[in-house]
Amino acid sequence: MATIKDVAQRAGVSTATVSRVLNGHPAPTEETRRQVLAAVAELGYRPNILARSLRMQRTGTLGLIISDLLNPFFAEIARAVEDEARQHGYCTVFGNADENDEQQLRYVRTLLDRQVDGLLVCPATDRGEWVAEVAARGVPLVLLDRAVHTGDDDTAPPVVRADGTRALHDLAAHLVGLGHRRIGVIAGPPSTSTGRERLAAFSDALAALGVPLPDHLVVHGDFRKESGARAAVELARLPERPTVLVAMDNLMGLGALEALRRLRLVVPTDIGLAVYDDLPWFPLLEPPITVITQPTREMGAAAVRVLLDLVEGGSAEDVSLPARLVVRGSCGEPTPAAGHPGGDGVAPDATDDHLEGVHG
Repeated sequence: MATIKDVAQRAGVSTATVSRVLNGHPAPTEETRRQVLAAVAELGYRPNILARSLRMQRTGTLGLIISDLLNPFFAEIARAVEDEARQHGYCTVFGNADENDEQQLRYVRTLLDRQVDGLLVCPATDRGEWVAEVAARGVPLVLLDRAVHTGDDDTAPPVVRADGTRALHDLAAHLVGLGHRRIGVIAGPPSTSTGRERLAAFSDALAALGVPLPDHLVVHGDFRKESGARAAVELARLPERPTVLVAMDNLMGLGALEALRRLRLVVPTDIGLAVYDDLPWFPLLEPPITVITQPTREMGAAAVRVLLDLVEGGSAEDVSLPARLVVRGSCGEPTPAAGHPGGDGVAPDATDDHLEGVHG
């Protein structure tokens, strides 16, 4: 196996120069850099990663724990994290919490034991006792999509997430403009920041439009398809069923759609449907599903950049990226008596430019 001395001899430079080239140091000239890289290629040289990590006290790995691997939103987050980390020379090690606090904690401790340089976590719930354990080990931490309660705001890790407030206000205006007044909501679990925040923002938006959201029209799910189906059945069987359902997660929306079809309710003739989060097949259905789409890939990439700033000894702040409404045909057409309040954030589905990635 070729050594760094072999590379230096082949390139006609010192071993220190080879090390500078391989570590991206700006000192070597472009010609020297070409000579060294050519020698590396010819000899098939591979740096001793273990030795280098011991010297630099770095392993070149980032840990990522996602809430639910089966959710396309988190799968796309993971892909974006992996791509961005690779561009910075890092490998990513994954763990799937499966929306379970205990499993999440096991993965946190396992990744800490593997001495990752930084940790990205999409929290399963609000519980944040584990954050102190990460801080005690001196490992930089960034949260993705959801926040947690740590009991100390000064030590709370930065959060990278989408802000759906404007998009939810746009959705409320869109539905009211279509003539909907009985609006059923399949909300996320109140034990998660996203579950509470989305419901509160949508309820506030409806109230501002003079359409209150009564408790009996809200059913909480758990961000899983089965819970969305159960909630849709419960709402559809009310004496006065809603004229439209809003599912606050893509998998719950998918479950709601399946349940409505089993009940032989036609969307949007019998009942409308809108979903917070997109799926790649939602625009292909008949009718295509109106959604709030999130900047999923941008969130994953931004989280890596924030984490690497911390790894390098810098500081970091929360990052909030805007979600947006994509209007399709699943909520019905405007009635003659109903105006359409609209909204600057409403995006028609003429170009489907949101399909550059899977959004959740």
